[in-house]
Amino acid sequence: MRKTKQKWAGVLVGLTAVGLATPLVAQTTLENNPKGILDEAWQIINTNYVDPGFNRVNWQQVRRDLLSREYSSPAQAYAALRAEVNKLADPYTRFLDPQEFQALVNQTSGEFSGVGVRLKLEEEQEEKRLIIADVVENSPAAKAGIRPGDELVSVAGRAAKGMTLEDASKLIRGPVGSVLRLEVRRAKETLPLQITRAWIETKIVDYALKREQGRVIGLIRLQGFNAHATEQMREAIQSLQRQGAQAYVLDLRGNPGGLLSSSIEITRMWLNQGRIVSTVGRQGEREVFNANGTAFARGPLAILVDHQSASASEIVAGALQDHKRAVVVGSPTFGKALVQSVHRLSDGAGLAVTIAHYYTPSGRDIARKGINPNVTVAVSRAQRQALAQRPADTSIGRDPAYARAVELLTKTTAGTAPKTPSSQSRTPQSPQRNPG
Repeated sequence: MRKTKQKWAGVLVGLTAVGLATPLVAQTTLENNPKGILDEAWQIINTNYVDPGFNRVNWQQVRRDLLSREYSSPAQAYAALRAEVNKLADPYTRFLDPQEFQALVNQTSGEFSGVGVRLKLEEEQEEKRLIIADVVENSPAAKAGIRPGDELVSVAGRAAKGMTLEDASKLIRGPVGSVLRLEVRRAKETLPLQITRAWIETKIVDYALKREQGRVIGLIRLQGFNAHATEQMREAIQSLQRQGAQAYVLDLRGNPGGLLSSSIEITRMWLNQGRIVSTVGRQGEREVFNANGTAFARGPLAILVDHQSASASEIVAGALQDHKRAVVVGSPTFGKALVQSVHRLSDGAGLAVTIAHYYTPSGRDIARKGINPNVTVAVSRAQRQALAQRPADTSIGRDPAYARAVELLTKTTAGTAPKTPSSQSRTPQSPQRNPG
């Protein structure tokens, strides 16, 4: 029985290979029927879930119920397992069928078969819309003329209205060489497209050198924390240093998170010493991640965030804010302070399980509250839609949060954090255990 376990920090985030506790042996032989997968998944949650009370769900009874039924197909067993996992009322602990699990692996590896778009969900006045957040350069989507800001109307013949990000992404991906039918709306025009899928390697970091108000500023946009993020971030900082950057803006807006290990390694590029994040697990056990003296990014730093900056993004922003290494500009972040482990099951399905709660260096619990920026900048829906997706196209005139960050950076000296009216830094304290 082949199993892997991976650690996450985010809605779709946090991949670090770690050991997997061996599940208890089932009382009956279940290997050759769907019950084997049900019991395997049950054991993983039973051993690892952050709340030993399982949110007041009788988890032993769940096992008895699952194994007492007969299943005519894996799909029927999957549906039963998903329903029982949902009783935990934890949106981040979830069952993934083989296709969903492979999509998750592809996303965190930074390589997948698709058309080369990244989606985001925009909500205003209870209306939810799927929007093209980014288009991979030279991808099939780029060649078909899809642009950031386009609204997804339909995908593979299905209306996009009411779709989740996960459902839409699953429909967009497919075998290399297959054709995807899409409709996107741009202004008042609906554009029908047929795009041939290809193998995509995600460019997760984009950057540009900007000359603003007498300062040379390196602008870096990080879209997620996948397996390529650390390497690409290092290359971006080093390139900007060679070009003479005096200060930096790190744009984490719309970044839903990613690999826990990537968030730690990227923070270490900016922070030379001190705590980065601590996690508290099921039995109150604490794991602390620290800077290790390898920081090489010098100069003042401003971090841009919004409500879609989540989890691993919040680890980076929270650590650098607590240590006064950076000023955080924008709007409050999402408030996801949980860590998941992701397990591959024997049949290729998967399971994401919340295993810990995390805290910033000062002991802040950001769950459901998020990180409050040092400087709040409100951005309207129209402004959000008009924002440049490429750092090279970003300007003070069209991006108010970037403009405020530049203003703060121009008032600082090399090697210091921008001065702000207030600071959220506190003396580190022992966090209270709260699975949340």
